Amino acid sequence: MTDTQDTGYQVLARKYRPETFADLVGQDAMVRTLKNAFEADRIAQAFIMTGIRGTGKTTTARIIAKGMNCIGPDGAGGPTTEPCGECENCVAIMEGRHVDVMEMDAASRTGVNDIREIIDSVHYRAASARYKIYIIDEVHMLSTSAFNALLKTLEEPPAHVKFVFATTEIRKVPVTVLSRCQRFDLRRIEPEDMIAMLRRIAIAESAEITDDALALITRAAEGSARDAQSLLDQAISHGAGETSAEQVRAMLGLADRGRVLDLFDMIMQGDAGGALAELSAQYADGADPMAVLRDLAEITHWVSVVQITPDAADDPTIGPDERARGQTMAHKLPMRVLTRMWQMLLKALEEVAAAPNAMMAAEMAIIRLTHVADLPSPEELLRKLKDTPVPPAPSGGPGGGAPTSGGTGRGAQAVSTTQTAGAPGGTVTALAQQPETALARFATFDHVIELIRKNRDGKLLMDIEADMRLVSYRPGRIEFVPTATAPSDLAQRLGARLQSWTGNRWAVIIVNEGGTETIVEKRNAARTALEAEALKHPMVQAVKDAFPRAKIIDIKTQQEIVAEAQADALPEVDEEWDPFEED
Repeated sequence: MTDTQDTGYQVLARKYRPETFADLVGQDAMVRTLKNAFEADRIAQAFIMTGIRGTGKTTTARIIAKGMNCIGPDGAGGPTTEPCGECENCVAIMEGRHVDVMEMDAASRTGVNDIREIIDSVHYRAASARYKIYIIDEVHMLSTSAFNALLKTLEEPPAHVKFVFATTEIRKVPVTVLSRCQRFDLRRIEPEDMIAMLRRIAIAESAEITDDALALITRAAEGSARDAQSLLDQAISHGAGETSAEQVRAMLGLADRGRVLDLFDMIMQGDAGGALAELSAQYADGADPMAVLRDLAEITHWVSVVQITPDAADDPTIGPDERARGQTMAHKLPMRVLTRMWQMLLKALEEVAAAPNAMMAAEMAIIRLTHVADLPSPEELLRKLKDTPVPPAPSGGPGGGAPTSGGTGRGAQAVSTTQTAGAPGGTVTALAQQPETALARFATFDHVIELIRKNRDGKLLMDIEADMRLVSYRPGRIEFVPTATAPSDLAQRLGARLQSWTGNRWAVIIVNEGGTETIVEKRNAARTALEAEALKHPMVQAVKDAFPRAKIIDIKTQQEIVAEAQADALPEVDEEWDPFEED
């Protein structure tokens, strides 16, 4: 809405723009600091105001300019935090026509030449005011060279010059500039203060508007006074006499809050049909699908916060019915369900924003949400599975043979087999501790694999594990059958590497027949056998029934779990050990 000269109408955001520090809403800390500075005659040479849109940054800059240049109705006043608003300086500054108060929009004048104009003019005294004041809006948009050109003047300006900057992106302002300014962070306006301000304006405009409608405007403004005043202006015109919450919802494209709560309940109950019907009804009544999903996300967030901090339910923008329903939801819904709902709604908002048909995308999102809402949590699923009786493990099992690294699924048998096969008759131990030859420490082919791994030859290790079928082995001599995909130089590379690492010659021979499975084939076979055995377990079967597309990612035997736990545990400390006792 714009001003029209025939009627002399002013939009509310301009008509009710604060003219003194007392008029500023929700910025008590900044006002108190400025008042103390003026009273003590400790006015900084530069100020910077930061905050979100519509909190009063540029307005505050003009009030500071008025306060520093006000001369009072009698023309004899000095700098004050309560400018009279009547003297020539006050009137000209608020109307934006004072020759000594220059406003510059850095969004359109970003270059160093624009700053040079300021630098060249600061040496001339003010024409009619006490101070020459430069107000630069959106100062973060100045170029780097412009900032650098301003630094020296900003640090040591003439006594008659003051700078006031405003920005919504304080992080983009160089630290060298910030360090030369007195900084004020303008806060978002609290809902209570915002509602009170809107009520005062509505009374002044003789406009009838309900409290629920003001609460909706306050929520939509998100802490911005200018946005709230603009929405109030629009709502008064929309209501044409008396403005209700329903009219504000229609104006903003919002759904009825109670109906959104109904939709939320249907989703949580898994009622896909009812949820889709409610969404369609809200859409037919003019609600924007994106706005409905945003409201669902807002409710999810609010209920989650109320669950953690019950005092959050006392938000003045929340009606009593909505407050009661939200508290009931917070008591009933698990936090896991709420966080899952939040994540899925964030994804849904992205999809709706990018979809060619917002309503179709919103409906698909609702369908997903209803199907996921009633899924049991992992803890609930495990609790149900644990209640399923586990049949006794089958007795007996295959005997002999060394276990694979993946285990056998029968932990005690695996350990017993390893102990039996690890050192038959003490042979391996004797070779390791009392070598009879130079290569006795490589008693088995597993020792060769470990040597390759220790020397970090990944390519050779992969080739051996995948393409070598071992026929026979003794220290210094290896016979194998290569697979069809084996590299032609595998035997040569293995022999050369082993000679380099051990200092002894190795005979690596390719033969035409025989040979065991490759290490990879054995590993895969063991893994397949473990998965087959795991799938027979009733608990695993129950998981597969509940989640048919679930996959087994890893399998660990009981012994492996115990070993990992022992490895992670802290070592035992001798009670008599004194850490401060010297050797």
